This record gives sequence, C-alpha cells and structure tokens, in this order.
Amino acid sequence: MARKRITPGKIRLAEVAKLAGVSPITASRFFRNPEALSAGKRARVESAAKELGYVPNLAARALASQRTEVIGVLIPSLTNNVFADVLRGIYDALDGSRYSIQLANTRYSILQEERLLRLFLAQKPAGLIITGINQTADSRRIMETVDCPIVQIMEVGPAPIDMMIGFSHFDAAKAAIAHLLAQGYRRIGFLGARMDPRVQRRLDGYRAAMTEAALFDPQLIVTTAIPTSVTLGGTLFADLLAKAPDIDAVFCVNDDLALGALFECKRRHMAVPEQMAIVGFNDLEFMASSEPTLSSVRTNRYEMGRNAAMMVIETLEGRPPAEAVVDLGFSVMERQSSARRN
Repeated sequence: MARKRITPGKIRLAEVAKLAGVSPITASRFFRNPEALSAGKRARVESAAKELGYVPNLAARALASQRTEVIGVLIPSLTNNVFADVLRGIYDALDGSRYSIQLANTRYSILQEERLLRLFLAQKPAGLIITGINQTADSRRIMETVDCPIVQIMEVGPAPIDMMIGFSHFDAAKAAIAHLLAQGYRRIGFLGARMDPRVQRRLDGYRAAMTEAALFDPQLIVTTAIPTSVTLGGTLFADLLAKAPDIDAVFCVNDDLALGALFECKRRHMAVPEQMAIVGFNDLEFMASSEPTLSSVRTNRYEMGRNAAMMVIETLEGRPPAEAVVDLGFSVMERQSSARRN
C-alpha cells in the first residue's frame, strides 16, 4: 500500500494545540522556545505534532521574526577528521536547544564560501559559524552588515568580523620546531599539502623558528597543492630525502603526512627516531597508537566547535561572551618519534 502523502500546510498549528490540550499560543511557543514550557506541555505538543505530521513553516516564521532558528556552518571539508571533531562539538552544544544546523562544504575555496554565504544569509539564519579568517573582501563586507552573531573558527587574528575562536597556527608550528631543536635535531624538514591559509601560517612559523636558530634552508621544504593523504605523506617525504638526504627530522603540517612519512621510513628501514624524528599536527587518535608513537601538535577541535556554538546561542539570548576573541591554545604532545638524540 502506498504511503499516504500529507499536503504541506494542511495541518494547522491550531489542530496541534487542540490535540495537545493547550492554547495555540502555547503550541507556538513550543516551536519557538521549547524551554519556556513545562516538561509535560512540551511532551504533549511534541506528541501531537508527530501524530498529525505537523511541520512548522520556517519561511513564514522568518518573515514574521526576521530570523530563522537555523545556525549556518561553513567548513572546508566533510571528510577531514579535524572538522569531524569540530562538528561534533557544534552538534553537542546545540543538542536540546531550539536551534538546528545548516551545513555547507566550501571545499577550501573562498569564492565558493562567498557564494554559500550569500545563500545562507538570504535565508535569515540565527547565526553563522565560518572557518578561518581569510574571507574575500565582499564576504567580509556582507558579514559586517548582517544582524546575526558570527563566529570565525580554527584560528585567531587581529580583526574579527564579530567573534572568533581558535589558536595561532604560526605559534603552534614554531613550538613544534622548538621542541625538535631542544631534542638536538638540526636539519629539520617541512612537509606541506593543500597549502590553505592555515597551512601557510604553519610554514611561516617553521621558517621563523629555523631562521631564528640560523638553520633555515629552503631545500628542506617540500609542499604541494594536492589534498592531503597518508600516501601523499610518503611521496613527499621521499621527495624531501632526494633533495636533502642529510635531514634528521621532519615537521608535517598534519598527521596524515606524518603517518605517511613514518611508513616511508619503515620501507627504507630507517629507525624512528634514531635516524629520523617525526612531528605531525592536530594529534588525531592514531598518533598515540602508532609504532612508534608519533609526536604531534594537539589542537582543541571539539572544544572549538562546542564553544563557537555556545557563543552564538549566548549572544542570541542577550549574554554575549566577555571576550570577542578566544584563544584556545595548543599543546606539543611529545612521544617516541621525537625522542632526544643521544
């Protein structure tokens, strides 16, 4: 038997209210702010809406209130584990609230980001969470004029559009190199992939640390615009060894590249860390489970997503954060792959 289709708009809010035994105003309040109702009334209205197949008209609500209850989230990748952790934090923060998420993938393109931003803002979101600080001039102008909270995530900078939460990729890379230098390594290579603005800042941090130590050599840098992968890490590391066979350590801009470098060392029977030290970036779960364990820069991705969502919600509720820019910092996780040289 074919499923009976319900014509959109056929079920009215008044019918939901009648079935739930509440006033239409109370039923409307449930869909706008469920926390304002008692647990009993929430359960009755929710049950009635499900039984009748009622779906609130968000477009009409936006026209009436000048704002939907949707928070737009723009990230550059849906497959990168880094952003999976960020999204988990955002979803956990919004769980149980009246807000929902509209998610978009910019694919690391600022022009695609601008197009999606225009689309999102035309739908009158309650707030926006957007990745990075390198928006186009037009994107920035648009966001500076909209009437909703905006949080830029993944890094910090001097000129937030509204609010910002993240860390300094430049300082994190410098700290990773400082760790390797303190362990006695001197010919430290650099592996980079995709080379988006945040990766570029890690390269700048590497270059600054090596220059300050009077050890900078451009021959020690291998980068590509190709998207990152473990396989690519092995390939780039092989390229680096061909250019600079005397390196004694390598800093990788993410953990995929670091794992690829480790596999290439094993293929070449190079002992880690005795012959080659390796440090990654982001500290994904597998870094502490590899053999040997891999050092990495830990970034607070889950906390970043969760706090960003809370910053939006609290601003909407009239309690904006005391600080518009929140630096969550980072930690260099020192493991077997970068142990001190004998």
